[in-house]
Amino acid sequence: MSEAPAPNTPHRPEGFSAYIAVTAAYWAFMLTDGALRMLVLLHFHTLGFSPVQLAYLFILYEVAGMVTNISAGWIAARFGLVSTLYAGLGLQVVALLALGQLDPNWAIGASVAYVMVVQGLSGVAKDLAKMSSKSAVKLLAPTGNGGLFRWVAVLTGSKNAVKGVGFLLGAALLAGLGFDWAVIAMATVLALILAAIVVAMPPGLPRGRKGAKFSEVFSKSANINWLSAARVFLFGARDVWFVVGIPIYFYAVFSDGSPEGDRAAFFLIGTFMALWIILYGAVQAAAPRILKAQARTEGDLIHAARHWAVALLIVPATLSIATLISEAPSLWLTLTLVAGLLIFGAIFAVNSSLHSYLILAFTRSERVTMDVGFYYMANAGGRLLGTLLSGLSYQLGGLAAMMITATIMVGLSALMAGRLSAEPSLTSA
Repeated sequence: MSEAPAPNTPHRPEGFSAYIAVTAAYWAFMLTDGALRMLVLLHFHTLGFSPVQLAYLFILYEVAGMVTNISAGWIAARFGLVSTLYAGLGLQVVALLALGQLDPNWAIGASVAYVMVVQGLSGVAKDLAKMSSKSAVKLLAPTGNGGLFRWVAVLTGSKNAVKGVGFLLGAALLAGLGFDWAVIAMATVLALILAAIVVAMPPGLPRGRKGAKFSEVFSKSANINWLSAARVFLFGARDVWFVVGIPIYFYAVFSDGSPEGDRAAFFLIGTFMALWIILYGAVQAAAPRILKAQARTEGDLIHAARHWAVALLIVPATLSIATLISEAPSLWLTLTLVAGLLIFGAIFAVNSSLHSYLILAFTRSERVTMDVGFYYMANAGGRLLGTLLSGLSYQLGGLAAMMITATIMVGLSALMAGRLSAEPSLTSA
């Protein structure tokens, strides 16, 4: 790792100001992203959508994320990170306003198609904002004393905590304002935030280079490719239970079918999902301290990525056994799932934070947007796979099939992480 700058080296106030502005923009976006996911899931479940139909609502969101990430890295390299950040926030405003136009009298098929398209637009928006924010850290963070790991951990951890608040906000808005007014209110607030950021954005981010070629998106680094593969299965394992299965199971446990029961279920589900994401974000932010990253080499952290992936495998395997033992929803099973998934979230957060650091450590500054875009394309691919399997596995085999699927995917992620190497020839290609 690079040596720390000399004590008399001045800090980069412009770069730090840009980091703060990028982080604030990302927070605003993720608050609406978390709220929107919970709004869509719970609203359409109450309209009678099946688990598979609910999964369909998010498919184009993830597909759009894959396509966006593979091209956003080149777009940012060509036109600059500020442009892609603004585009992401603006498209989210459009997506929120479009959802407010949904007509409850439409047939289910038409509603599914419309929401899929709008969610696809939201997926484009999310990954433009994410790629811009994560790439900015590589360019703005100090290089010594674990500065890169600390800055990326703060950005990633804080945005997930904010997204967790968004889950709770979405459930609360649905119960208090209804679907239409909730999305309109969020669109209005996000538009105001975008306008403020456009006016106040300080200098410090690159404006792009005309010679950037699209072919540069595909990495020749073995480590980046293996890390991207590990990311596919890591996030697939999370979304197998997170997107459809667990919220629907909790709805069945907490709601008696009455409007009052629905509102109570919305609040409880939103609270759990919010707490899970907030815990996840807090552990992500603390990962450099948990791993004592400042005193460890890049090679040590690569080995840690393998070990933490194996540790994560234990949790879904244990929950799979619990779901196989229980033949029906019960108090002990619900409590076991809550405790187990919170543990899963904490260990998952360390894995995710390590991945987020390693992708920036493996890449070079001149192609950071390309490698980060490719990596987050893999991330979106994992979410797509997990989303598809979430509705399908829950509908075909219930909780047991869902958790067994998650276990298999964590195992595959651990295998991919095991292929990472500290050899310079592999990390600098």
